[in-house]
Amino acid sequence: MISAAKMRRAVASVLGIRPYAHSAWSVLTNLATAFESYGGGFLEVREVKNILIVAVSSDRGQCGSFNTQIAKKLREEIIHPEKLKVNRIGKKKIESSVANEDLKIDFITVGKKGEGIVRKLKKEIIATFPELTPGINIESIKPLSMIVIEEYLAKRYDKVVVVYTDYVSAVSQQTRIRQILPISKIDIEKQIAEIDVLAKEYGLDEPKADYKVEPSSTEVLEFIFPRLIEMQLFHAILESSASEQSARMIAMRNATDAANEMSADLTLAYNQIRQGKITQEIAEISAGRAALE
Repeated sequence: MISAAKMRRAVASVLGIRPYAHSAWSVLTNLATAFESYGGGFLEVREVKNILIVAVSSDRGQCGSFNTQIAKKLREEIIHPEKLKVNRIGKKKIESSVANEDLKIDFITVGKKGEGIVRKLKKEIIATFPELTPGINIESIKPLSMIVIEEYLAKRYDKVVVVYTDYVSAVSQQTRIRQILPISKIDIEKQIAEIDVLAKEYGLDEPKADYKVEPSSTEVLEFIFPRLIEMQLFHAILESSASEQSARMIAMRNATDAANEMSADLTLAYNQIRQGKITQEIAEISAGRAALE
């Protein structure tokens, strides 16, 4: 019951942020012409030698396979990092020639369980944010987004991705990996397409393609890009929070059903043993009486 109540609040937060995310990404997509003239570091594609993964998990257990799926996804990406080496920007995919053994992967963890998972993988954690999910807002995301932006612009990492669980429904959640930096127009358009179905439900108008940019496209993008990164991280954590509460609700319901079934089985076994004991005592009394007669 507690998980169900938390899930409703978490789902309301996710549904509330989707229209804003949709509009923000649409605006950026319509500034596509500005991408070509922008020479800043947010779009700079480098050979992928160092990767930073933001892993979003839960702080507590008892939520079914929620954290197990995150661990499985991280293990797959570390063992087979071929996809991680592909940088995407504009309409192109750029393959890195760096060997897998030369690829360095570090982590930022959100949630205590994620920290434990990464430590078992024996990977370096440059920052951890336990207990970030309860009461999360855009202000609480800023320390995380600042670290991500600073580390990338300082060229300590050539690519930043986030691994999180996408909320589909109360019974369905999907573990996803998404490129954060360098900013990829392909991923932005993909994100828009994923939530575009909800646009009509929220009454969102189709964004206009013509923009008058002042003071310049470069300055506008310099302002928009950090906000976009914050929004992507915020959105991923909200999706993960809703998925966690849904998984916990299902896990607790399954545990309750299993406990009730076990209780019924134990009650039946107890009554069978009790009946056997009574039958045995009656038989012994009858045998004793027959012997005395």
